[in-house]
Amino acid sequence: MPVDNSENDHTGHSLDQLNQALSSGMFVHVRNMLQKMAASDIALILESSPPSARQVLWQLIDQEQIGDILDELSEELKDPLIRSMSPERVAKATASMDTDDLAYILRSLPDAVYKQVLQSMTEQNRQRVEQALSYPDETAGSLMNTDTVTLKPDVNIDVVLRYLRQRGNLPDTTDTLYVVDKQDKVLGGVRLADLLTCAPSTTIRNIMDPDIQSIPVSMSDSEVAQKFERNDWVSAPVVDRDGKLLGRITIDDVVDVIREDAEHSMMGMAGMDDDEDTFGPVLKSTLRRSLWLTINLFAALLASSVSNMFEGTIEQFATIAILMTIVPSMGGVAGNQTLALVIRGIALGHIGQSNARWLIGKELSIGFLNGLMWSILVFIAVLLWKDDMALAGLIGSAMLINMTVAGLAGASIPLILKRLKIDPALAGGMVLTTVTDVVGLFAFLGLATLYLMH
Repeated sequence: MPVDNSENDHTGHSLDQLNQALSSGMFVHVRNMLQKMAASDIALILESSPPSARQVLWQLIDQEQIGDILDELSEELKDPLIRSMSPERVAKATASMDTDDLAYILRSLPDAVYKQVLQSMTEQNRQRVEQALSYPDETAGSLMNTDTVTLKPDVNIDVVLRYLRQRGNLPDTTDTLYVVDKQDKVLGGVRLADLLTCAPSTTIRNIMDPDIQSIPVSMSDSEVAQKFERNDWVSAPVVDRDGKLLGRITIDDVVDVIREDAEHSMMGMAGMDDDEDTFGPVLKSTLRRSLWLTINLFAALLASSVSNMFEGTIEQFATIAILMTIVPSMGGVAGNQTLALVIRGIALGHIGQSNARWLIGKELSIGFLNGLMWSILVFIAVLLWKDDMALAGLIGSAMLINMTVAGLAGASIPLILKRLKIDPALAGGMVLTTVTDVVGLFAFLGLATLYLMH
């Protein structure tokens, strides 16, 4: 199916127009253009601009737009922009934000600025933010909003509808109203569709769903995302240990979690932070990438040391120098296929202690069968190419060993790293590459050495 690039083309066109106007000094025209754009479009343009242009654009944005734009920006770009603002300006810009989004922003501020922003807020906003900040980051408590509409079980639908009309509006993404008792414990939920279609004299107790699932406030945000995905929720209530309603989580916040987890896995495979700024400063980006490049260098030196151990073998069997990269390469590809599958399974919550051993056995078997198949193919290819039965047997045997080990390593490394509380997406690829390189070279050159000795 062809990809629709109309949105990207529109953003690129707007960015070109803004850059031309900025370079020409037409700041009033740029301000007018920004006023007509949606907050999400402005955020995308800021993320697509070099640092010098960002600062100018940020100064030209209207105060009323800032809160919505901050809500759309990536963390890497959001933090420096907020730090450049006065505490009073931050408080004013974020006054209309949802509690969870505002708490997310304040967590990234230095303590001194954070306290000044709180002091600049109204008493009501300060209380709701302090409550949100009391929950650990990356938990249901940090995701939830406190803007819930609650009902009592003994009132009828007519009373509820009159109350809602008098209220005038409902919080965004409201699909269900929660029924609570006198202690605010969740008894069930009532869909808005049922309120509109049932008889006005019907009591809430008769139409509520008593089996509504609540989310513990301490649940991790990844588990929350999995529950939303499995149950197709639009919103869900958040409760404390006693079942008391604290707030609700909505699908828009869950989509952010899913996107961040996906970006984290994708960037982690390359040994980079998920909030890496595409147009960030050169020195900062260089230093960030240097850590994993340094670790990778030591891993490469380890693999090279294996080759050095068999220097005499390579000198006596020159053809080995041509063929010895094939074995580590095939093992690396096979291992990375397994690694990606297992990391995905961990992220989705599919893999636990009960099925980890079975999964390792499965991937070990796949590695062996793949190794057997490709070892036969490479045996035939080398035999036809070099007309050397011994050399073909050596590389075929090494291929079988390394691809079998690659299947085992690809399945077990993420599980081991997770148990050690190390992110498999960030470190798994580097560890796997080291294993397949070392085992592949050692198997091939070791077998060649034994052959020469006999």
